[in-house]
Amino acid sequence: MDPLSWFFFGLVALGVAGSVLPLVPGGFLSVVGVVGYWWSTGFAEPSPLLVVVLVGVGLLTMLVDYFGGAIAARAGGASIITMGAAVLVGFLLLVVAGPVGFIVGIAGTVFAVEFAQHADTERGLRVALYATVGVLASTAVQVVLTASVFLVLAFVVFI
Repeated sequence: MDPLSWFFFGLVALGVAGSVLPLVPGGFLSVVGVVGYWWSTGFAEPSPLLVVVLVGVGLLTMLVDYFGGAIAARAGGASIITMGAAVLVGFLLLVVAGPVGFIVGIAGTVFAVEFAQHADTERGLRVALYATVGVLASTAVQVVLTASVFLVLAFVVFI
């Protein structure tokens, strides 16, 4: 395998790590790595059908990354205002305190905004729990999806 192919294969591996690391777009890296690897082999491997499937999984990963937590919060009853505030505060606390700040920021903001809107502690806690579990679950789903892209491409490369 030539150095360029190794580079793109490495991007797919980095995509798995990026699905856990904050601000690293794991799904995007997986897509770029798969397409780049395919290009670097002269479109010889993997097959075009497999490239479409792997790119589709990468795009699904990107959707889960960007919308997973918000969908879970919405399923728990959060308003659009709550979701917007939680994303903003979560992002700011991510920069200041890392992943723990992100999760605490989302949970705390969802609770605070929902409590302010409805004066219902139980509702605020329930919606905050949904949002927090949604963020954590979306990370787990991203790991599974990017790892599957990596493993399939590794199978193509080494088998």
